[in-house]
Amino acid sequence: MPCTTILVGKKASNDGSTMIARTDDGFFDVKKLVVVEPKKQPKKYKSVIGHLTVELPEEAMRYTALPNVDPKKEGIWAAAGINAANVGMTATETITSNPRVLAADPMVEYRKAEKRGEKDTPGGIGEEDLLVLVLPYIHSAREGVLRTASLLEKYGTYEMNGIGFNDEHEVWWMETIGGHHWMAKRVPDDACVIAPNQFGMDSFDLEDAFGKQEAHLCSADLREFIRDNHLDLNQNGVFNPRDIFGSHDDSDHIYNTPRAWFMGRYLTPYSHVWEGPDAEFTPESDNIPWCLVPDRKVTAEDVKYILSMHYQGTEYDPYAGKDTGKRGMYRSIGINRTGDTAICQIRSDVPDPLKGIEWVIFGSTTFAPALPVYANVPSMPKYLSEVAMEPSTENLYWASRTIAALTDANYHTSIQQIERWQNAVHTKGRQIIREYDQKMTESGDYTLTAEANEKICKMAKEQTTKTLGKVLHDASMHMKNGFNRADH
Repeated sequence: MPCTTILVGKKASNDGSTMIARTDDGFFDVKKLVVVEPKKQPKKYKSVIGHLTVELPEEAMRYTALPNVDPKKEGIWAAAGINAANVGMTATETITSNPRVLAADPMVEYRKAEKRGEKDTPGGIGEEDLLVLVLPYIHSAREGVLRTASLLEKYGTYEMNGIGFNDEHEVWWMETIGGHHWMAKRVPDDACVIAPNQFGMDSFDLEDAFGKQEAHLCSADLREFIRDNHLDLNQNGVFNPRDIFGSHDDSDHIYNTPRAWFMGRYLTPYSHVWEGPDAEFTPESDNIPWCLVPDRKVTAEDVKYILSMHYQGTEYDPYAGKDTGKRGMYRSIGINRTGDTAICQIRSDVPDPLKGIEWVIFGSTTFAPALPVYANVPSMPKYLSEVAMEPSTENLYWASRTIAALTDANYHTSIQQIERWQNAVHTKGRQIIREYDQKMTESGDYTLTAEANEKICKMAKEQTTKTLGKVLHDASMHMKNGFNRADH
């Protein structure tokens, strides 16, 4: 599924937290934010796309998830969440590969029996499944990589996946290679990773992966896999996984690399040159770094802004007033068909029950705020969790989708209302989190997380309803059938 990911190490963030975030860019999938208690976690998992049955461990932890409202169509697609051990996971960023890799280790695809008496052949695991199969059972980001690796090696996958994990200390990024192989790398504490639907890692320490494994992990036979299948395209002994396992297609330069360019441009406007005749990187460069040390500390609002990108401030912006012939030529991050976006933030300066904050955005990120809620709760407020397939202003998902559609059609007159809505929700949401952080730390009553989330959602509903009224009025004023007696 087309998505965009950003990962933030603890020394790269403004408050010492780690963050993993991803837009879940489906096809207008209807989504909700829920809490899955251990008693609701299946012991035997059955996938819809892969037709695969997986036996799960007896002991599971509570976790948050952003599943499809209609799981019968294509499965759960739980997207992102934080578990009771304060470990976050986002799954998956669909990434690219090349024919050499896919021929050497084919995807594990479901095949229906062709003859009577034969059995169907199950497919592997994929985005539909991974969060449910992994997040309830891991106690650290590294454990997330290792559990996912064991599942990949046993069942295989039918797609290329990029998967992020974080705990309060570490952030890890994992990329699958073909049907069964994989590699993972610990994000440097002072850095951010940018991933736009491509195999991203551009460096990897094989000596560490096959030695101390301090910051690199991979398939046990990865060296042999590369050697035996003549996959190594690198020169002068430099090992660049992106050149070996990734793609450099013409379509990448329209769909993928421009997003990396904008993210890098935002994070390092001074330490790299992104524009002009002396630019180090252009929107169509294949060598945009996977990992960058930002020029200043990164906040949750920065992550949200990056994931709302439509090339604002450039000639590629589809909403630009002046068309130079390049308007809308590249794929935005804040795309119309996004179902949800989650920023999984794990903090280190508060007690354990308060560490996990999940910032949730529904619909196109360009036109919606990020709402912060505590992850350590028995259930989510109805405003986030009770979503049906039919549109309704009684939940944030459909209200956000409605506001986005109205604003897109009247961008230049309505966007100010969106900016005010976003600022109000971000500010008031942070105020409530600060209030309850202090209240719970002083009292030791951590059950107040549920009360805080209700207060946050009440605020969000008030702000959202107010904004909906304003953009609806603006859209009504611009209807083509408007007419006054003086209009002649």
